[in-house]
Amino acid sequence: MWIEWTIAIRFLREGKAQSTLILVGIAVGVAVIVFLTALITGLQSNIIERTLGTQAHIKVQPLEERNRVLVPADGAAQLVLESKRVQRLRSINNWQGVRDVLDTLPRITAVSPLISGPAFARRGEALQSVALVGIDPARYRRIIPVQDEIVAGVFRVGAGNAVIGRQLASDLGMRVGDKLRLDGGQGRDSVVNIAGIFELGVRELDARYVYLDMKQAQSLLDLAGAATVIDLRVDDIFAAQEIAARVARLTGLKAESWMETNGQLMNALRSQSLSTRMISVFVALSVALGIASVLSVSVVQRTREIGILRAMGTTRGQMLRVFLVQGAVFGLAGSVLGGAAGYGLVAAFNTFGPKLFYIPVDPVLPLAAAVLATLTGVLSAAVPARRAAALDPVEAIRHV
Repeated sequence: MWIEWTIAIRFLREGKAQSTLILVGIAVGVAVIVFLTALITGLQSNIIERTLGTQAHIKVQPLEERNRVLVPADGAAQLVLESKRVQRLRSINNWQGVRDVLDTLPRITAVSPLISGPAFARRGEALQSVALVGIDPARYRRIIPVQDEIVAGVFRVGAGNAVIGRQLASDLGMRVGDKLRLDGGQGRDSVVNIAGIFELGVRELDARYVYLDMKQAQSLLDLAGAATVIDLRVDDIFAAQEIAARVARLTGLKAESWMETNGQLMNALRSQSLSTRMISVFVALSVALGIASVLSVSVVQRTREIGILRAMGTTRGQMLRVFLVQGAVFGLAGSVLGGAAGYGLVAAFNTFGPKLFYIPVDPVLPLAAAVLATLTGVLSAAVPARRAAALDPVEAIRHV
């Protein structure tokens, strides 16, 4: 291989202008792949983090209630007609047992039962529709880190304390330490102290959520000892659908993953990933065509030299490897330059860009780009390499 390397590097040095142009082209292509892939990956991570920062990965709830009507039919058979009916607030049967079972399942990292339902918040003449969320603080914080989103006061529920959203506090003109009357209907009301105000960044949640402990919420919603939802967090968010199906089979309850409740988001993420792959394919194709064209021209320009080398004993295999080595060198050198340029573009975006989100760069990404570019270089060099190896020494020497 030493002979092939020597001849290949000499050919590259003799055509410095061509070599420089193709190296720049490859570097630009690799830089585009690295930067766009990192950009899309960072954007997707940011979107998912913002979305799942305010919701559980999986929600376990009672099955939907349906009306069943028996319709007489001829003979002994009867028809059963089912129709969905208005859903009422109800507890998960034996939710403590379900919680304990879910605690033992692999891939589930956090389990948090809660009770949630509608109510009214009153302060003076102001009246606001709210959603009561009764939680076990120690468990719930592992699902949604509300304590990290507190903008005033502290995250403390229980013993007459509650935590409300910033928009709700603004609508009712409330501050930490104020009293708020919660009305669950049918004479069930309670006065709570506002211990903290949070801001999750979702207007609907910030304007409606009131966090209480489970006993307070159970009393206001007239569901003593109940839990209406069990929130789950899993180790792999993209496996949530599969895990939800397993939970549903195991518990006989309705298990809905974030992927089901955010269908439009999933379509957008898939579209972004598809567009990134398409860009990478077309850039790699353009790089391959560039390398192939340069090496094809090189074969034509060096036909006489190739003939002399063949007459001096260079085998077809060695000549084939000479041009394959050139393709590999083009791909590897261009990918190294392009990887560095891609890192520079990412750093520039993080430093001087709009700073809406941070773009992390996976160290594997430049390595993968280098491998892809090198393989592309070798494959694109295959056709001109075969042409060079197939030249007849006598005819090649006579070439002018």
